Amino acid sequence: MELLHPHCAGLDIHKETVVACVRHFRNGKVTTGIKTFKTTTEELIALSDWLVTEGCTHIVMEATGVYWKPVWHILSDGEFELVLANAGHVKNVPGRKTDVNDAVWLAELMAHGLVKASFVPDQPTQQMRDLLRTRKQFGRERSSHIQRIQKTLEDANIKLDLVVTDVLGLSGRRILQALIAGHTAPKALAALADRRIHATTAQLEAALRGRVTDHHRFMLKLHLDQIDAQDAAIARIDKEVDGNVEPFRVALEMLNGIPGVSSLSAEVIIAEIGVDMSRFETAGHLISWAGLCPRNDESAGKRRSSRMKKGAPWLKTTLVQCAWAAARTKDSYFHAQYHRLRSRRGPKKAIGAVASSLLTTAYHMLKSGTLYQDLGANHFNHRAKDKQALHLIHRLKNLGFNVQITPSPA
Repeated sequence: MELLHPHCAGLDIHKETVVACVRHFRNGKVTTGIKTFKTTTEELIALSDWLVTEGCTHIVMEATGVYWKPVWHILSDGEFELVLANAGHVKNVPGRKTDVNDAVWLAELMAHGLVKASFVPDQPTQQMRDLLRTRKQFGRERSSHIQRIQKTLEDANIKLDLVVTDVLGLSGRRILQALIAGHTAPKALAALADRRIHATTAQLEAALRGRVTDHHRFMLKLHLDQIDAQDAAIARIDKEVDGNVEPFRVALEMLNGIPGVSSLSAEVIIAEIGVDMSRFETAGHLISWAGLCPRNDESAGKRRSSRMKKGAPWLKTTLVQCAWAAARTKDSYFHAQYHRLRSRRGPKKAIGAVASSLLTTAYHMLKSGTLYQDLGANHFNHRAKDKQALHLIHRLKNLGFNVQITPSPA
């Protein structure tokens, strides 16, 4: 097997310790050295010094939770070529797993170039990623508290969600605060609703007639306070993101021109894939990394599954949300693509294809620095005129017409 890196190292990283294996190939012989270090800063600096002394040029480590990050940060200050490996791609033979064997195996794979490097963004992109992932987690927690408020109202037989669109909207919040304050008269509660609400006064009074106890008021106030705290935290994150967005401003303005991509969605996309597309050889590599392409699962000539891979869940969920918005944008390429595929493959596969097209578009825009240019809703018709003509002729024949077409003069 071809040797690519004669002086390399493999690191097996845990919460408290790092097992390092240095592998050298000299004069036709392989020699290894094993050392164990603690994960304190002082010990990690000692690890870096030892690797320098050994003359290592390439270092590979597994992506184990968040424990690899401090090691990566300290070793990145040196002259090493660092490679982060997906643990699922570098498994050893079962039955021989120890910390030392894992480190030796990683070094062996690195020496022969058999490790596929995972994408590790630069520091500003990592910070943006942390902020926006935390923002999404806070948003999910906020949604959970809204559901708990609805559950508490149901327990009190208050059908607020049947008469207002948003339980925490203008009318909903007024009514909730009145319930917490001890007001239970349906007529008084109905009067708090905004006059633009679709429900009639009688419907409001019927929905707001219930049995609210002190326990219900306590639970409503508890969840409402949590929602207000989440809103304040999200506002702080948005302010922090706005303060650090300058290195990405040009890329964000470009992505905002794509149908279905909002300012927040553009920030999430940039935080997940960065602005340097040279990391991904082609758009297909990026789509595969994001998990937006069918998996290959074939045996004995039979294809067993074509479900999408897990990929990058934070990026995939955002792209799917953008795809639904883009599919509703009339007179656009994505609208035409969605409806063209939905009739044959169903809505889920169609929206997955739109999400993949959105990421492909973002890749080429970021790589070439060009602005978005929509291909138009008639792109597929213009692309295959002959096929479209045959389809229309077939439809007319099914209706009982004899059709003869002649091309119009140019």
